[in-house]
Amino acid sequence: MSISSENQTKIEKVVSQLKSANDIFVITGAGISADSGLPTYRGIGGLYDNKSTDDGMPIEKALSGSMFKTRPEITWKYLAEIEKGARNATFNRGHEVLAEMEREFKRLWILTQNVDGFHTSAGSKNVIEIHGNLHWMTCTKCDYQKYYEDYSDFEIPPVCPSCDSLVRPKVVLFEEQLPSDQVDILYREAQTDFDLVISIGTSSYFPYIVQPVYLASQLGIATLEINPSDTELSPIVDTKLAMGAAEALDEIWKLYKSESDNVR
Repeated sequence: MSISSENQTKIEKVVSQLKSANDIFVITGAGISADSGLPTYRGIGGLYDNKSTDDGMPIEKALSGSMFKTRPEITWKYLAEIEKGARNATFNRGHEVLAEMEREFKRLWILTQNVDGFHTSAGSKNVIEIHGNLHWMTCTKCDYQKYYEDYSDFEIPPVCPSCDSLVRPKVVLFEEQLPSDQVDILYREAQTDFDLVISIGTSSYFPYIVQPVYLASQLGIATLEINPSDTELSPIVDTKLAMGAAEALDEIWKLYKSESDNVR
């Protein structure tokens, strides 16, 4: 697919910013995994676009902490649907580019809303999984924890092999608090300024997702949004690339590497 002249000019601008950057902060949402075949959540054709689930309730209620406590089979039904939709999928070129960028620059951190684990699978090490990871299972009563590639062998809802209590993935359900260890990392890294803040494929629904971009804009730090759709961040960022995540990141990185190699 050819790149429009407008997008090409924007890509060149981003590459110029990368050349002078040491510290980069990246925020990712479901859009970066869309090229892996995973559904987005609130975007076009998103998993949460329908007002009600098959059980006649909003998905936010079905996937809430209170629903898990009272009717865990409902919550598990939709957790299993999400996992099944992602089964056999893997990271894409967008995830790979960010892993390569981490190795190139002095400091690069990724704050991701995604629970698919694709960033770490692609090789990124500095990842803040603010909503957890769908593949790590933990018991609600004992210390049992285990990583599962998929849920294909689960009985829904699954029980702990050690104590027969209910188990759940280490993800943040609606109404639940964010994981303290991931929040601590986010606050620690946010104490140091970044040279470039990038938002990729997120509907910018949560305050802790939009705040780093707003703060960067107020401080005069370069900001970039990669998203085919407009969000509340679109009017405030320096550069808006209305492109898919994998294509945009690949084009940016190819041009950056090409120009960097020519200088050497």
